[in-house]
Amino acid sequence: MPPKRTRRTSPGPSGLSAGERLKRTKLTGNADYSAWGWVGTEITDVSGITQEHRLATCGFSKNSPWPLCPNKYVEQRKTPAKVSATGGSEAQEQSGAVDDVIVISDDERPLCSNKSCKHNPYCLNYLGQDKWEDADKAYEAYVKAHDFGENPSVHSRDLLTPIGLKNLGATCYANAYLQVWFQDLLFREGVYQCQPSQDSEHTFEESPIFQLQVTFAAMQHSALDTFNPVKLVESLKLRATEQQDAQEFSKLFMAHLDTEFKKQCNPELQSLITNQFEGKLVYNTVCQRCQRRSERDSNFLELELNLENNATLEERLYASLEPELLSGDNKYFCQQCDSLQDAKRYTELRQLPPVLHFSLLRFVYDVSTMERKKSKQSILFPTFIDMDHFLGPAEERAQRKKRSAKESKNLYELRGVLLHKGASAYHGHYEAQVFDVRNQSWYRFNDEEVIRIESLVPKLDTTTKSGKAGKEPKKKNGTTGHKPRVIPKKRRRIDDSDSEMDIVECSTLLPSNPSQSSKALDGPDYISSKDAYMLVYARAGDQKSSIPGNRDGRTEASDALTPSFTPPLRAMEVVIAMNAAHEKACEEYSQREKEARARFDQVRHTVMDIYRTWNLSSRDEDSVVASRQSLESWISRHLAKPKPPKRTPSPSLAAVEPSDGHVVLPTDVSSPHAVWTLSDVICSHGKLDPDKAGDMKVIRAVACARMEKEDGYLLTPKLTPADVCPECVERMFKEKLYQTEHPQLVSQFDEVAAVQDDEDGFYISKAWLRDWRLAKPKMHVEGEPDPPPDADEYIRDVICEHGDLATNIATRRRISAEAYSFLQSIFPNWKPPSTTAEPCPVCEALLHITREDKREYRKQAEEEKARLKHMHDNALSGNTALLEDVPCAIVPSQFVRSWRQWVMRPSELPRPETVDNSGFMCEHGLLAFDPNIRGDLDASMTIIKQSDWHALEQLYSAGPLIAIQNSGGRYTHELAVCAPCRLKRRTSFDMTEITIRILGLKDPTPAPDTYTEDLLQPPKPVQTTLLTYSKRHNEGHRKSKRIRQVREYGKRRKITITKAMSVKDLKLMLNEELGIPVIYQRLFYRGKELEDSSATMLSIGILSNDILDLKEENEDITLLSDTDVEIDGSNGGHKKRVEGQAFGGTLLGGGSSFGHSSAPPPSSSPPAVGPIACPACTYENEPGEAACAMCESPLLSV
Repeated sequence: MPPKRTRRTSPGPSGLSAGERLKRTKLTGNADYSAWGWVGTEITDVSGITQEHRLATCGFSKNSPWPLCPNKYVEQRKTPAKVSATGGSEAQEQSGAVDDVIVISDDERPLCSNKSCKHNPYCLNYLGQDKWEDADKAYEAYVKAHDFGENPSVHSRDLLTPIGLKNLGATCYANAYLQVWFQDLLFREGVYQCQPSQDSEHTFEESPIFQLQVTFAAMQHSALDTFNPVKLVESLKLRATEQQDAQEFSKLFMAHLDTEFKKQCNPELQSLITNQFEGKLVYNTVCQRCQRRSERDSNFLELELNLENNATLEERLYASLEPELLSGDNKYFCQQCDSLQDAKRYTELRQLPPVLHFSLLRFVYDVSTMERKKSKQSILFPTFIDMDHFLGPAEERAQRKKRSAKESKNLYELRGVLLHKGASAYHGHYEAQVFDVRNQSWYRFNDEEVIRIESLVPKLDTTTKSGKAGKEPKKKNGTTGHKPRVIPKKRRRIDDSDSEMDIVECSTLLPSNPSQSSKALDGPDYISSKDAYMLVYARAGDQKSSIPGNRDGRTEASDALTPSFTPPLRAMEVVIAMNAAHEKACEEYSQREKEARARFDQVRHTVMDIYRTWNLSSRDEDSVVASRQSLESWISRHLAKPKPPKRTPSPSLAAVEPSDGHVVLPTDVSSPHAVWTLSDVICSHGKLDPDKAGDMKVIRAVACARMEKEDGYLLTPKLTPADVCPECVERMFKEKLYQTEHPQLVSQFDEVAAVQDDEDGFYISKAWLRDWRLAKPKMHVEGEPDPPPDADEYIRDVICEHGDLATNIATRRRISAEAYSFLQSIFPNWKPPSTTAEPCPVCEALLHITREDKREYRKQAEEEKARLKHMHDNALSGNTALLEDVPCAIVPSQFVRSWRQWVMRPSELPRPETVDNSGFMCEHGLLAFDPNIRGDLDASMTIIKQSDWHALEQLYSAGPLIAIQNSGGRYTHELAVCAPCRLKRRTSFDMTEITIRILGLKDPTPAPDTYTEDLLQPPKPVQTTLLTYSKRHNEGHRKSKRIRQVREYGKRRKITITKAMSVKDLKLMLNEELGIPVIYQRLFYRGKELEDSSATMLSIGILSNDILDLKEENEDITLLSDTDVEIDGSNGGHKKRVEGQAFGGTLLGGGSSFGHSSAPPPSSSPPAVGPIACPACTYENEPGEAACAMCESPLLSV
């Protein structure tokens, strides 16, 4: 058989590759091609290394290919390029001609780029100098890094822009109303003229009236763009973290102000609330038989209107004034007829205030769920409304409809819209959109954020589709009788906020009479909203309350719009002090900014001057070696945040450690100092490491001295290019030489390794030879010679343990005698066996075991399996039902496992020797476990029949016997239990298994007095179906998507714990194992809940193989989102919301009073207690009731 030919590698292509440029450093014979190009060619021994060779390893040699790159940041005069006759530059014309020509000259210089010069020690570009070139960007980074504090001027107010109010947590409802009330000039003037109450217990500054004056004064004259109304909230004793109903706040606060105004001496001020906001309506009931009219007058501050989807404000007003027929069971008792009669009941508006509030009943009470919810129905409200159509009797209203809006005496214009954002009545956010009387513009007030709205009504383009190039839109006659109808053309969202408030463009009121179509052109534009809950209109033409100027938002002179009244002196003193403090803060910041600018200019000039002059002009110039990281850090250290102070290492060479980095010393900003240890380029000997040459940079010694003297930046240790480490060079030289010579040795070996079949040779380890022939052998260790073929790792491939030839021919290979001689010259002590040697006879005998021996092993295993059939089939399965009232014994589980494995493969695995039960016995000869305690009878022991034990005693060395018997679910045993040793055995563990018992939804919460280790309910078949929302009526609560997983309640899960594991770690493990989030886990140990998350298993007292109970708490959807979820609570599973205290306990809720005049006079008789209104459903309950009779919500005590 011919010898196997060795596969040769294909020769590489000669010459340059396609597209590759010829470089002068690649020319033949040039040893400077790389830093180590002299290894193996010029120098083959360590003794021949010179200083020039050491410099070459780091690129410092005079013949180094690295050029001295010019400094690209040096300011140079730019000379214009010469233009040829063809219009292009000479360089452009010559570039096309020289592309195909290789020009070899001494002045050729490679291009400098970030990629090509990354490892060039003489290229000092691309280190971050661009950060300083742009002065504005550099100063911005400088200010950000040194953190001069927030500029208070950014909070300065634009004098033409209203200011915002700070939200103190959940006070957005109050902020929205304050913005609306502030724009009412008469109301603001009345607040300014009011004299706050005070008494011996309350100072003047604690009065809510005074704090309201301060708030309005700040909103009018503050120099800041936001005011904090915390004093006003504290004076009203509002709970800032609880959100309240905005309409309730408005009513209660107005009632409080009305009480304070009535205490004033000025008659006009006493009736300000009544004259400005109060209207009158009449409830009429007319008997259908005798036409007797019964009237009942009532005053109102707000007109409450029910919502109907996509209805207009006028339609809801008409609906509230429509008569109601009382008949059947609802007949009216007429006093004149003295009997029950059919009657007609209706409401009539008698008098309207100058400022009209429409309260939209956005929040309604759902009797089915006994909760409040928010209505999502849209309402369309106009920019102005003619209230003459709704004032007085029906006959007069019909006559007024024939008149145009210009003739109306009760034309009201939209002044404010209050919005509630959010889907739930219990959560959300309040904001306001208000017309500013000074700027004649609309603004959106979202607490601190104030945004100008160009116009609530968009200006229409006559060239658009709606305009049709100036043509009038088509009109349709109304079909609803006397009710106007709105034709929306297009909706547009107001500004870019998330408000669901749309403009209905080109909408017009269509009259029922076609002859009045010309008047419809002057109709209002309509706005649609799903969030509006309060609309504020003001009567046009009233003094100080009308909107000056046109309704399209065009402004007049600001002087004419400025209110003529000023805040009271005490309130202005607070605002003036606040403005002065703000102005002082701005001046101090401006001064700090000037000083910082001066320091920046000085630092920038120093840094730029250094890095523009730090390049070497020649390699012989005095220089210092730094690292790329140190120079980058120096350039950016003034533009980056300073690092926390660390201990400064000694600059001496002995103290240098490779792991040290640069350290910033804590000094003032004006003269920061820093020390950078060059650990990223030095070796363990304190010299320059050639292996880190790519990070080295050479700078002028003068520049390094300036960095230390002028900028306080110290590089340590000071190293020059001559300080290349000779020890590291020698170490790396040997490695480079090995990498050069080793492939040559392998090539020489391959040429003589082949051996003929009839030729004698020698055996060598196949694994060693495969690794040694690699270009970079895995066996090679840097600085050490390669291991010989007979090394301990490879000798067993050829020589057996008896010193003869191994029998396994697959691990060795034949080589020729010439190849043996070649390898022996490298490894002189290697003496391989010849191919004529005989294999080891002992090893061959061991390999040829007879089949009869295997049959004997199999026969023995089968006999034992037959005698111990019950133990083989049932042990370790946990099924002890067949062992009741049967004498049994305890054996180690490990013995049973080993015995089973031996029975399956008797010829391959060893047979167990003994059955040792001494581990289950204590030193006193008693049991160290209690078989009647579930945790003691753990997985380390197995119950078998006592007959099997007797068989084991005959087959093995077994003992001692631990006899037990299950009688009526309880084990009886002859040996007693040693209690101290049992407890010691259960607690002496580092890692053990415990059982987690997963409780079902209907299982009771564990308690110490009811704890049991038995199942709380019999296990049921588990149907692994995915929980869906269709099942929530059975559970009462919706599951979150993230925890909708299968729960096998009543099941047990074993997990492994350690002594040091905390309760928190255990819950995190259960989260991974069971998918139950930590916040929904409740763990119990023997009925006691584990509430301390930091407690360890050892401190709790958990024993080995103990049991913990896990109960998962349901996720309440009411706490997760603002969505209105309809949950069927008929089965009692739905948890009813707990209504809050509302304004109970506050000044507005009657919990306390301010001022002596507001306190009730002392009386000996008990005060009269009236009905108690429910804060949830407003049902009036009898006095003394603790809960509402309608919705069972808790009532506030009075």
